[in-house]
Amino acid sequence: MRPRPGLGLFWRTFVLLSLLLVGSMVAWLQTLRAMELEPQALQTAQEIASLVNLSRAALVHADAINRVSLIKTMTEQEGVRILPREPGDRVVPFDDDRLSRRIAQELGARLGPGTEVANRVNQQDGLWIGFTIDGDRYWLRTERARFNRTAGETWFVWIATVAMLSMAGAALIARLINRPLKRLSVAANRVREGDLEASALDESTATPEIRAVNAAFNRMTRELARVAQDRSVMLAGISHDLRTPLARLRLETELSVSDALAREHMAADISQLDAIIEKFLDYARPGRVKLKPVPLRSAIDACVYALDLQDDLRVQVNLPGDLMVLAEEVELGRVISNLLENARRYGRSATTGLALVEISAQVDPTRVTVEVRDHGAGVSPDQLAQITQPFYRGDVARTDARGTGLGLAIVEKTLSRMGGSLQLANAADGGLRVSFTLKRALTSDIQPPTVV
Repeated sequence: MRPRPGLGLFWRTFVLLSLLLVGSMVAWLQTLRAMELEPQALQTAQEIASLVNLSRAALVHADAINRVSLIKTMTEQEGVRILPREPGDRVVPFDDDRLSRRIAQELGARLGPGTEVANRVNQQDGLWIGFTIDGDRYWLRTERARFNRTAGETWFVWIATVAMLSMAGAALIARLINRPLKRLSVAANRVREGDLEASALDESTATPEIRAVNAAFNRMTRELARVAQDRSVMLAGISHDLRTPLARLRLETELSVSDALAREHMAADISQLDAIIEKFLDYARPGRVKLKPVPLRSAIDACVYALDLQDDLRVQVNLPGDLMVLAEEVELGRVISNLLENARRYGRSATTGLALVEISAQVDPTRVTVEVRDHGAGVSPDQLAQITQPFYRGDVARTDARGTGLGLAIVEKTLSRMGGSLQLANAADGGLRVSFTLKRALTSDIQPPTVV
């Protein structure tokens, strides 16, 4: 089953923390604005009403001559203009936000009927308040800057600053939460690759849960290392204990059995037992391998030469002689030999009985893909994903009673130890195409020979 695409743990934690912080800040901002709205509206309306009442009182108690002088003084020194209201005045109403409506409402209550508040009169911007004196209608104009309404903008500046700091804090928290899991993931990958010694985690961390997980993981890797060591010792013992009696049995068979045909069959059975033991040992081989530049053509030629006496196999190699891959030479030879043996056994033509194998390569800047293709019956599509499993045998067309079902499993496991991969597909015109990919050896990977 394919894993569902989604965010990594770091980004998921970061997004959830960010949503929580942003939601909290928005709720906090709305609460503060609601608590601030009424006092700010009342204060602003009181200041404007006081200015209008003082100006109206001064004009009421001044005679006609002093009234003109007073209006001029108020304009020059206080920035307040008193103008008569005309029926044809072009008026732009006051702002329609919640705070402005509350200020206009409060001014109407304080200054009485006929009060009007505007943003612009006759193309002149400002704060305009319309009022009456003894039935005469006037405009009082002052600058909007006299009444500071930037508190909302200030809040938004502060909330943006707090939001950025909160996002940085959320990223730091998510990273701290994700760091132990990242280390655990790296260590688990090392264990999967067979590097048990370099996968120890810190057991002295301050977090009890992480400390417990690290301790359990370290105990698991130590147990796996012990099991791997015991397996190596057991495999060595099996190899010695089985092959020694097989060698004696072969010698005794050749000396004691008089029938040449029976002797030949018994020797073949012993050889098959020896080959089966070798397959089991190859599949169970533990540990990592040390990669170094290996000439690919030379490794393939050596494996082909070892099968040169097989009269039912023909191999065509089409790749350059200077191509280098990062591999372990013995392990690479084991991969190629298993693939050639698999093609010899199961890739024979139904008409000629001969297995024709073609080996070619595709070269990328960092990878080399080698293809081993036979012209046999191929594999049914529903079995392609299963024939690399240990002890699995395909259909009758590609089944040999002498096989162990480990050949391709050994190839896949060996390639994995060398950082490579294996792909299987049926050729369009018949036969099986087995491709394996290895890292290409760059110039920097090739060490010059030591001059003595």
